[in-house]
Parts: sequence; structure tokens; C-alpha cells
Amino acid sequence: QVQLVESGGGLAQPGGSLRLSCAASTKIFSIYAMYWYRQAPGKQRELVADILANGKTEYSDSVKGRFTISRDNLEKKVYLQMNSLKPEDTAVYYCKAVGEAPGYEYDYWGQGTQVTVSS
Repeated sequence: QVQLVESGGGLAQPGGSLRLSCAASTKIFSIYAMYWYRQAPGKQRELVADILANGKTEYSDSVKGRFTISRDNLEKKVYLQMNSLKPEDTAVYYCKAVGEAPGYEYDYWGQGTQVTVSS
């Protein structure tokens, strides 16, 4: 079982920055692929960015060039640096960990942290 706790959300102005953190309680963090999702009111949850165990990263087109995902395996944390924020980035942001076992994958979700971008 892995518990994920997000933090760092809040209110930011358009053009501003926030840094989200996701702390994992697990013995071995490095094996997990880590994901950031977001869900705006009335919309489906969408993938924002991911970082695999080997460090490879991917971003959705809507955040590419503005957001950066990173991980610290010693601290057992994953981060999402969000720059040049836009009102449409307003959402609850969720962290997800995905592990692999022979023949299947398993995942864990955090409780989410609210990000509001408004002047």
C-alpha cells in the first residue's frame, strides 16, 4: 500500500507560479511511475504530466513548456513546477503512482490539492 499526499496548491495570479509536491509513503519509491492529473469543475480528469522510473517525462500539450515534472527518489517525492499559469489551469491536481507486477499494473491516488488561477 502506498499513501500519497499532495501539497503546494493555492491561489496564484495569471502568469504566476506554483510548485506542487507529492510525498509517498512506501519503502521503495523509485520503482513507481508517477503521474500528475487534474480535474476542473464539470470536466473529466486529465493527465498533465508523468515521469517514469527511468526519469523519462511526458507532458500534455496544454502544459508543455510551462510545467516541469521531477522526482526525488531519496525524498520519495514528485514535484510539479507550474509556471506561466493561466486561469484554465484551475483544477484539483492529483498525484498517482503506478507499479508493475507480472501481468498487471496497480495504482494509488492522492487526495488532491486545489489550484486556483485568478486575478
